[in-house]
Amino acid sequence: MAELTHDQRGLWIAQALAVGVPAALLGGAYVSQYVFDMYPCEMCWWQRYPHFAAIGLAMLSIVAAPKHLWTAFAGLAIFASGLIGAFHAGVEYGWWEGITQCATVVELGQDPMEAILNAPLVRCDSAPWDLFGISLAGYNFLFSCSTGLVVVWLALKSR
Repeated sequence: MAELTHDQRGLWIAQALAVGVPAALLGGAYVSQYVFDMYPCEMCWWQRYPHFAAIGLAMLSIVAAPKHLWTAFAGLAIFASGLIGAFHAGVEYGWWEGITQCATVVELGQDPMEAILNAPLVRCDSAPWDLFGISLAGYNFLFSCSTGLVVVWLALKSR
């Protein structure tokens, strides 16, 4: 097997981060939701969507050219999730008003009215958990923005 060049190694690391970090963060979000009953608010969902996109873009970068460009787009998606997390954390900390009301999810096949009436109330301005004063949205901001920047830098450096 041929040895990877420095740039190829950097791209490989960027691709691995662009798949692994969003997958880990989404995994943590789903464990929080389904194991610890911390239901997501609407802004929590907004943070998940760019991670799904990042995984798809990173997987595309493995099979499609230009690999560095798809990887950079994945990094930007991760960074976007972090920015949404920063906004959400600011709402939780009371630094500014949110732009959403409380929300719930209706599962497929479930009676919508019953789901709404029996749903747990999930507020976007109240953090259900924190560690060292940092909420889940705050940690998403820290991990996603830093990882997104590293992925973009490695991807563009490898071209």
